[in-house]
Amino acid sequence: MEHEITTPDGRTLAVQDLGDPAGKPLLLHMGTPNSRHLYPPIVADAAARGLRLVCWDRPGYGGSTPQPERTIADVAADVRTICAALGFERIGTWGISGGGPHVLACAALLPDLVAAAASLASPAPYPADGIGDYFAGMGEDNVEDVQLIISDEAAAVEKHKREWAEMREVTGSDIAAAMASLLTPVDAAVLTGDLAEYLAFTMRDGLAPGPEGYWADSLAMVRPWGFELSDIAVPVLLLHGQHDQFVPQSHGAWLAGQIPGVDARLLDDDGHLTLLQKHVGDVHAWLAAHL
Repeated sequence: MEHEITTPDGRTLAVQDLGDPAGKPLLLHMGTPNSRHLYPPIVADAAARGLRLVCWDRPGYGGSTPQPERTIADVAADVRTICAALGFERIGTWGISGGGPHVLACAALLPDLVAAAASLASPAPYPADGIGDYFAGMGEDNVEDVQLIISDEAAAVEKHKREWAEMREVTGSDIAAAMASLLTPVDAAVLTGDLAEYLAFTMRDGLAPGPEGYWADSLAMVRPWGFELSDIAVPVLLLHGQHDQFVPQSHGAWLAGQIPGVDARLLDDDGHLTLLQKHVGDVHAWLAAHL
């Protein structure tokens, strides 16, 4: 089921509503760039567990109105709007990669609504005091993107426009080549078949209206997030693979040191994409136990 939900300031939020319609609700935040459309095995796992999955396009992606200059913390108001429209009083929430900071914002800022949160392969904020080399172990493409945003926003905007023009045409057969600098062997091994086709589709779908969502995501992650990780008081599960060149595991380890009471699982055999293939069931089970 699809919903178009209007925010108090008149923006549209595009929302997909799947899984068990009578189940406990989980709200998902996907990566950067991406869209509300979910990988079918995620939906199947949720339905089998009696869970309802709601995923949305962050502002500027897919069917959601852009919100220029937004912060990570701004996600909380949109999530509250979605939950009010759908009649949710208590939710679990999870997200991966660029969705991770948004999950953590909801955990910090919506304790009355969020029962528990799970963050998979999330980047740390920049700068992250005590992390060491923020870029150690990060693939070349992501290093270049983040460093350019920090040093020259105008040039970074133009680079994002060029990347958008390429990514909006990506297919399942060429997505691995497009991500080559970010793929460790364990991630390259799973970026085939239906996962490759799904990631290419959802990337094209999210980027279809323009580069605004992609740029807003990237900028918000490098600017101050707008909340304190130490304020999180709800249960948080954190997963991060050792073989991750999209977001190095050192980021997950740093986040684990900032979040009170976190259940941190730093995984020796996983990368970035393998979390979607191997651990979604664990995430759903953990969240369901807290609802």
